[in-house]
Amino acid sequence: MAATCVIGLQWGDEAKGKIVDLLTAQNEIVVRYQGGANAGHTVVFDGKKYKLSLIPSGIFRSEVQSVIANGVVVDPESILGEIDRLRDAGVEIEKNLMLSSRAHVIFPWHKEEDRLMNDAGVRSEAIGTTMRGIGP
Repeated sequence: MAATCVIGLQWGDEAKGKIVDLLTAQNEIVVRYQGGANAGHTVVFDGKKYKLSLIPSGIFRSEVQSVIANGVVVDPESILGEIDRLRDAGVEIEKNLMLSSRAHVIFPWHKEEDRLMNDAGVRSEAIGTTMRGIGP
């Protein structure tokens, strides 16, 4: 089976999400394999705008399986909010969203540790995270 990978070379803001959106129609599976809810992208599908952080953009196509894989750091509050917003907008997710049982989970203490690490700094410099628990 052929596969197409979109891999970033820096720390985000590289238009990876837009590239994946363009490629989604040509694929059966879209996998989010790393990262977390510290960033996201806006998807325009059928004239409506959606903001996604954790859920792959394949979610808008019922024939595409969207997978959140084991390399993703999942904040339960963030993903449940994203699912609720998609459902409220009429997007069906029950059949085409999979979440790996090996995905990492962010707990409240991760967010606090992130804040403390940032405030303490390394060599008196803040580490510059988004305070969403991804840093630790």
